[in-house]
Amino acid sequence: MTVGVTLARALIGGLGVLLMAGGIALMAVPGGGGGLGAALSLFVPGAVLFAAVLLERTRYRSLHAERTGDSHGPGGGEPARPDDRFRPTDERFADPTTGVPMRVWVDPATGDRRYVADG
Repeated sequence: MTVGVTLARALIGGLGVLLMAGGIALMAVPGGGGGLGAALSLFVPGAVLFAAVLLERTRYRSLHAERTGDSHGPGGGEPARPDDRFRPTDERFADPTTGVPMRVWVDPATGDRRYVADG
């Protein structure tokens, strides 16, 4: 599943870059090439797609798990209980997609949160 998500993100990001490049190229065409509106109609959606790929996070995952590519646990959260600096909170919820009960763990020193299947 991680490969599919990575591939989809790469394709969407690549499309964003192509659209931005097309908008820039359209502005560089002598004689207007369609004008500012046409160039922006390519550039702006491309920039939005590219930004979405950079800013999107996979559900309930810590930034550490996103950066290292750790596998998903049940419910899309962390694969295992976090290390000893994290404490369980009373915050619980059911993952809206899988229905798996999740519990929030927090590092009191930094406020960093982890989401782990509860049960």
